[in-house]
Amino acid sequence: MKNVRKIIEIDEELCDGCGQCVPDCAEGSLKIIDGKAKLVSDNLCDGLGACLGSCPTGALKIIERTAAEFDEEAVEAYLEEEKKKAEKSAPATMDCGCSSTHIQSFKPQAPAAAPSPCQSANIPSSIPTAGDDSKLSHWPVQIRLIPAQAPFLQNSNLLIAADCTAVAIRDFQGKYLDGKTVMMGCPKFDDAESYIERFAEIITNCNLKSLTILIMEVPCCSSMNVIVKKAIEKAGKSVPVEQITISTRGEELERKSW
Repeated sequence: MKNVRKIIEIDEELCDGCGQCVPDCAEGSLKIIDGKAKLVSDNLCDGLGACLGSCPTGALKIIERTAAEFDEEAVEAYLEEEKKKAEKSAPATMDCGCSSTHIQSFKPQAPAAAPSPCQSANIPSSIPTAGDDSKLSHWPVQIRLIPAQAPFLQNSNLLIAADCTAVAIRDFQGKYLDGKTVMMGCPKFDDAESYIERFAEIITNCNLKSLTILIMEVPCCSSMNVIVKKAIEKAGKSVPVEQITISTRGEELERKSW
């Protein structure tokens, strides 16, 4: 039965697909589809607007229109079905108890007020300054632990980094991580086919702005390029790619786009 009632409306021009509204909808009525927030079904939205405060662009608002009545039983059935799908597709929990379901996005820290000359003179050199703040914007970072539906992947500049690069490069965060979403792994020891599937799904659904591959100069690391190329072919969707090669001494040897 349909009646005029309050329900969510999404302005697709304003929506940037960040996904911050999704976890705030207890009924699961919002999903990121093709890079935009979408209302899954009218009868799943209670019209209370719990999601409004999490939207950074103001794309969400409550309106009154003719819509199917809110159905609690339908919500329960839908959430149960979504739970089963998630359990089926989620990577296995690690023996240490670290699960890919523990998704975290970190908000940028507000810059601290600049100290006065007198204050600066009295700060011990061993104390980190504001410039030393972590550039990491999310958790987890391992490719195997990040589901393709992770909200922080939407509309991101994705950095796919071989594990060893973070050790070889002295200023890894400052040079390569700032402003990017990172996924790290080893193309030699991890499952290449699972990487291809994961990246293909991300490329298909996450509307990536760019993709950077950061690898070491050693031969086994170059297979990360092959993995990404196969993922792009499988997705059938283009994305700007830059590949950066690092020496074993942490020096940048090459940059090329393809």
